[in-house]
Amino acid sequence: MEEKWTILKVLQWTTGYFSRKNIEQPRANAEVLLAHTLGVQRIQLYLHYDRPLDNGELAHFREVVRRRAAHEPAQYITGEQEFWSLAFEVTPAVLIPRPETELLVEEGLKILEGTPRGKVLDLGTGSGAIAVALAHERSSLSIIATDRSFEALAVARKNAARHSVQDRVSFVAMDLLGALRPSLPLFDLIVSNPPYIGDTEFNRLSPEILHHEPVTALRGGGRQGLHIIRAILGTAHSHLRPGGSMLIEIGLGQAEVLTEELPDDPHVEEFEFIKDYAGILRVLRIRKVNR
Repeated sequence: MEEKWTILKVLQWTTGYFSRKNIEQPRANAEVLLAHTLGVQRIQLYLHYDRPLDNGELAHFREVVRRRAAHEPAQYITGEQEFWSLAFEVTPAVLIPRPETELLVEEGLKILEGTPRGKVLDLGTGSGAIAVALAHERSSLSIIATDRSFEALAVARKNAARHSVQDRVSFVAMDLLGALRPSLPLFDLIVSNPPYIGDTEFNRLSPEILHHEPVTALRGGGRQGLHIIRAILGTAHSHLRPGGSMLIEIGLGQAEVLTEELPDDPHVEEFEFIKDYAGILRVLRIRKVNR
């Protein structure tokens, strides 16, 4: 008699297999991938745990498990990641949005509170997560989102359409601020989650990140990973209105270095670092001189 592979049995076997392959959160990964394979929500797995999988479902799931066991991120397998309680399409062309990046959206909304028709620039938009989340929360905003990758912009445009904000977010292919004229300081807010992984740290990243996520969205340049952040700081003030603000996500330990450098910048009236929920100084907030 042929052995029955029920939902519960498949989950138990996959959890053990992922554990042996050193996959973090093996049970959660097993649930997410099985739900994706069957086209159901995770809760449905436990409402029908005794349902057997047919041969086609098992074959599909074996391939999914093989990919995850090789440390391909689950988000690239399912093609989706949640950010700001919104579902975003993700592909290997874009960085997978992280929970800590939601701090940029949270702080950006605070800064723009009371700004009737705020103008925002999102540098290095990737999947479009920050721009789309801001537009979704505040219908009065006008947002330009840029990226050097045409493949990333294609994903970002899909996400804007998915959440019905495509009429308020314009996507532009350019490297940082290179295509903007400095004579037009239009923006109330510039926000960016730039590459900021240093050369020293890069090779210590997990296999999921190191071998699968786009290198150009990770490496910030130099041992400390600050080259791109410094490039943004060197020119962004020309595109902010007087009194405008900038939010930049940074990496562990970079706040200490920037604290030494920023007091010498004549364009910065005030700056502060904001901690994420893990207590790490994660966001640099700058306000331009109000003149």
